[in-house]
Amino acid sequence: MAEALWKSLGGDQWHAESAGSHPSGFVHPLAIRAMQEIDIDISTRRSKSVDEFQDRTFDLVITVCDNAKDFCPSFSGARQILHWPFEDPADAAGSEEERMQIFRRVRDEIREQIVRYLGGSPS
Repeated sequence: MAEALWKSLGGDQWHAESAGSHPSGFVHPLAIRAMQEIDIDISTRRSKSVDEFQDRTFDLVITVCDNAKDFCPSFSGARQILHWPFEDPADAAGSEEERMQIFRRVRDEIREQIVRYLGGSPS
């Protein structure tokens, strides 16, 4: 969700990539639904490992899940590293609707944080 939100909000000024320390191998169906609700299609995306990006340099690296900071490898070539601790919605329990509410909330929290960082207003 973070990658797609950054691409949507940052436009052509940014190139965003997303990866996990323990990727699931698939994009969570509730993440796909949550993003479809705001007209962003992530259904063709794939779950990637941070290992794919070890040899790349980045202007900015942001860890987003509560436990990601502890498990994320160091990106020594990154100009800036931030940690934005969001609940991992994939770990949510409860009914499908209860879990969907958590995906929506986390989606919106990530969006708000990106908007604040970029210094703009939500579109």
